[in-house]
Amino acid sequence: MNNKQTFSFLSALLIFLLMNLCLHAQHKGLKVACIGNSVTYGLGLENREQECYPAKLQLLLGANYNVRNFGHSGATLLKKGHNPYYKTLEFADAITFAPDIAIIHLGLNDTDPRDWPNYHDDFEADYAWLIDAFKKANPAIKIYICQLTPIFSGHPRFKSGTRDWYWQIQRLIPVIAKANHIDLIDLHEPLYARPDLFADNIHPDKEGASILATTVYHAISKNYGGLKLPEVFADDMVLQRKMSVPVYGTANTGDIVEVTFRQHKLTASADEYGHWKVTLPAMGPGGPFNMVIRGKDSTITLKNIMIGDIWLCSGQSNMVFPLKSEAEGEKEIKTASNNTAIRLYKLNVLKETDSIAWDTATLTKVNRLKYFSGTWKESNALSARDFSAIALYFGKKINQEERVPIGLIEVAVGGSPIESWVDRYTMEHDPILVDVLHNWRKSDFMMQWCRDRADVNLKYASSAKQRHPYEPCYNYEAGIADLTTFPVKGVLWYQGESNAHNSELYSRLFKTMVTCWRQKWGYDLPFHFVQLSGISRPSWPGFREMENKLQQQIPNLHMAVSMDMGDSLNVHYKQKKAVSNRLALLALHYTYKKQIPADGPRALYAVHKGNAIIITFNSQLAVGNNKPLTGFELINSKGERTPADATISKNNIYLKILPGAEVKAIWYAMQPYTHANLANNARLPASTFMLSLHHDKNFY
Repeated sequence: MNNKQTFSFLSALLIFLLMNLCLHAQHKGLKVACIGNSVTYGLGLENREQECYPAKLQLLLGANYNVRNFGHSGATLLKKGHNPYYKTLEFADAITFAPDIAIIHLGLNDTDPRDWPNYHDDFEADYAWLIDAFKKANPAIKIYICQLTPIFSGHPRFKSGTRDWYWQIQRLIPVIAKANHIDLIDLHEPLYARPDLFADNIHPDKEGASILATTVYHAISKNYGGLKLPEVFADDMVLQRKMSVPVYGTANTGDIVEVTFRQHKLTASADEYGHWKVTLPAMGPGGPFNMVIRGKDSTITLKNIMIGDIWLCSGQSNMVFPLKSEAEGEKEIKTASNNTAIRLYKLNVLKETDSIAWDTATLTKVNRLKYFSGTWKESNALSARDFSAIALYFGKKINQEERVPIGLIEVAVGGSPIESWVDRYTMEHDPILVDVLHNWRKSDFMMQWCRDRADVNLKYASSAKQRHPYEPCYNYEAGIADLTTFPVKGVLWYQGESNAHNSELYSRLFKTMVTCWRQKWGYDLPFHFVQLSGISRPSWPGFREMENKLQQQIPNLHMAVSMDMGDSLNVHYKQKKAVSNRLALLALHYTYKKQIPADGPRALYAVHKGNAIIITFNSQLAVGNNKPLTGFELINSKGERTPADATISKNNIYLKILPGAEVKAIWYAMQPYTHANLANNARLPASTFMLSLHHDKNFY
């Protein structure tokens, strides 16, 4: 053999040895098989082999694991489906691989009308067959099956079947896991609030793939980053009195967490998702107290905790309106001493929705739901200045009357429509509201002002699915969702200005939101809300009348009138104290059961008698501002409106009419900016109302 031949032989030998070394390295460690469809495969990713979730999982797990991608685009779990996974080359290769760990994510394509309507009864058995096939390949295998990644409402078959079939499958998967004695990974929850990551409504982008990889990594490694608490648990917090109070957070799977509070010492073990929770028994008001939470490797001590009543204060800019800008705010700030019995938790917004374009860093954080942040503080001149005036005056009044600590949580966004405060599942399953979700920035469901302002803020957004706090569901997902496990006494709501273009839709949305929040908290939350004020905007009288009717349609919902405090040109009137005190009266009467006047007079019925129309109310009447009584109009059979002279007699209003006048209805305070001034003896104003006329002389 000459030198040239020797060199060639040695080179070939070296290459052979290196290839075997690489092959050995690839097969070193636990073998992980990622079984699935196009989501596992990484369809749509620019650099699929590096950006798909199995590739990113390999990086997270490290050299002691060998992760392989056995995803097949379009595959169904159903064996009789249009593209069954068990017939694919990827399935055969995965069985040959004989993995130590299998991650199975199948079922999305089974929502196809060719599959689920015909073969849904086979789904459980077919899944069990697939599980058993991998157990036969490696009896020692650890198998995880996954709850499905989301399909969003923009999917073309969403309403025609995909949505409903998707959730039927989603609910079956935990049943299958339990029946087959295998573990479950939830790939839905981490991505359901991130529609921005799904350009085609079904396939996650590379950031979504990273979230999937991290979720699977946590399940395999059991590492959730150690002991952590939600932001709402902090020094100076308030816990709700007279209710069981969960204390909860995350820790590594299996870690024991011990919570000590007053005489109570409770322990819990972190579950397979890293969640732990203990429940403190109902306690009376008091404080301050400390709470100690001990985990495996760390201890958290929370100081200066009070037990009292917590009110969640939400809505748009009139709820945000700060004490420093209120008519009596500076006086209140100067004269108020520190009140350690009132605690403030203001969830500050990352960026106001002013008429400015947001930068890239802001857009990224908004997409990642990092829009709200804050911590508990004692109420004092500094912390109160920028807190909601409506909330603060309310809290002060309740504290004075009830003599218990008060916690106020402000989570509100200027200009935000009500759609942004409802959860996604609820919106998706409403036959009308589902259409609000898709392409919202071009949708007539949304007020034009909201869409225009969002367009300004999102001027530099690179994605058509860039998120925004006016987007349907956003404020629920970024703010409210994190609070629903935290018990509160009730809700203060001031919102509607950004929905005044469509009172019928708002009525549906408001009922939906109240029902949704009560379901999420798990009890009948009291809701006290502020009616829209008087202002020179033509749609507002009808909107106020719709709000007035809501409190007769929704149990445990009560309304404070604000139209007498309005400004003809400025939606942000400054006289918040009087309106806040009306909210406090509602809470004291309906929630705290005090026998005090809380509502303005309500019209019961109207009859035509002689040359007068008599309107009967539920309480004694008065004039609210010591001026001539005004605000009433007569509506004739042609729909024409005529101002009416009105006089008070006890609980009746007498309206003069001309002989032969054909009156069909009476309107009160139905001008956009109104000087209507009817009140009761407690000086609480009447609401805008529209009342049909009875002509039966025997009506009484």
